[in-house]
Amino acid sequence: MRRLLLAVAVLVPMGACGADAEAVRPFEREAQRPSTSAIDSLVLPALQAHGIKPANLCSDEVFVRRVYLDVIGTLPQPQEVRQFLRQRRPNKRTALINSLMDREEFADYWAMKWCDLLRVKAEFPINLWPNGVQAYYRWIRDAVRDNMPYDQFVRELLTSSGSNFRVAPVNFYRAVQGQKPETIASAVALTFMGTRSANWTEAQRANMAAFFSRIQFKGTAEWKEEIISLDPAPAGPLDAVLPDGTPVHILPDEDPRRVFADWLIAPGNPWFTRNIVNRVWAWLLGRGLIHEPDDIRPDNPAVYPEVLAYLQKELVAADYDLRHVYRLILNSRVYQQSSIPQSNHPGAEALFAQYAVRRLDAEVLVDALDTVFGGAENYESAIPEPFTFIPNQQRTIALADGSITSQFLEMFGRPSRDTGLESERNNQPTDAQRLHMLNSTHVQRKIEGGWRMRRILQAAETNRTEAIQTLYLSVLSRRATPSEMAVVEAYCEQDGLSGEQIASDLAWALVNTKEFLYRH
Repeated sequence: MRRLLLAVAVLVPMGACGADAEAVRPFEREAQRPSTSAIDSLVLPALQAHGIKPANLCSDEVFVRRVYLDVIGTLPQPQEVRQFLRQRRPNKRTALINSLMDREEFADYWAMKWCDLLRVKAEFPINLWPNGVQAYYRWIRDAVRDNMPYDQFVRELLTSSGSNFRVAPVNFYRAVQGQKPETIASAVALTFMGTRSANWTEAQRANMAAFFSRIQFKGTAEWKEEIISLDPAPAGPLDAVLPDGTPVHILPDEDPRRVFADWLIAPGNPWFTRNIVNRVWAWLLGRGLIHEPDDIRPDNPAVYPEVLAYLQKELVAADYDLRHVYRLILNSRVYQQSSIPQSNHPGAEALFAQYAVRRLDAEVLVDALDTVFGGAENYESAIPEPFTFIPNQQRTIALADGSITSQFLEMFGRPSRDTGLESERNNQPTDAQRLHMLNSTHVQRKIEGGWRMRRILQAAETNRTEAIQTLYLSVLSRRATPSEMAVVEAYCEQDGLSGEQIASDLAWALVNTKEFLYRH
């Protein structure tokens, strides 16, 4: 109860909206810099036309935490926060964005995102098996790390042939729940076109399935290995119709998958670019320009069609460099807005008039606890096959296999990787999650047993103020405000509390604040 009361007391109110509202410290910037982003030049006039005042710019403290979480799925260390806040150069936010994309955690985090979509999972119902999972994961992570052009990434997934243990991209077909052409076509449409084929007519689904009707799945003498390729059996020509209505005649010696891939990744094909730039927008801002990001259809238009078209054009001009799209979005004022609204308009959030508050992903949250306190999660696989050993210090965002899980990950909504739908990830808070964070031995062990926390506890006995500020920087990526320090200092005056007990109670309080549990 004592810790719960402290958790309530340390919260700083996130000011009310309104045209005359002052910047809320420490969450917003006082000075509002002009924007030179093409995204902002399209969004801000539209907001004005709706009578919506956009949120203020977020503070540097909020930005550094936000961009670390959004770009590399990792909390910044206190020294990284201090270093960023000390800088005075005007382009320091852009410089930080660029530096984060060069870190290993960038590859880990975005490989995790792609593994969700591509259903990277060893066990039922996907059944890639550990050998296939490890080969597939390494290929995906290497592609992200090396910034493989997106059109090349998709072409290799759609057209590769060979062993699923040795030619990693063929696992795309192995990871589909079924080998029927219609099932494969549905997975292709969802993943690379952002559309659900269930909304198509029967004729459209049949036409799409024709491009995947000549895939052969063949076992080998090696247990669980499978060769996926074009069926070598003699076949006649194939007449098919592309999703845009264009008829094609495929010769007997042509691979229909290649014909489809050539159409899909052609620079003028909006199906391809629209899907991925909309997904990237949704990943960074909480919802797509078209919402849901994998439910693109004529009667579900984008809120800003001009922004979508601009990002599609930029992706093609940049030779399908996805990091270019990331930079355009991350450097925009739209992304760097505060999460504190300045308008009561009911459509403000859907029109991106503020940054969307949303809970941390399950993997990011458990890694954040370990980052703050200096602990680690232990994962293991009971599957008696090679490549299932998980090092003790491996971060959760780098966990390759969707089958290897924990009670925490399942409780906090990690996706099962069964369907490739974005909605498989559930970041909605529950009572069980709140109780776990407030009163579980799992969180208690992290707070009391981590090596970083031990250092803070030792410092609390000699320099209580510095220990408090270190905790704030570690957990919330900012220093405590004077009002928060006053609350904590008053708490410290209670009889019978040691410095270690005070630091431990404050740590419990801070990790249970929405400021820690949510992106904001």
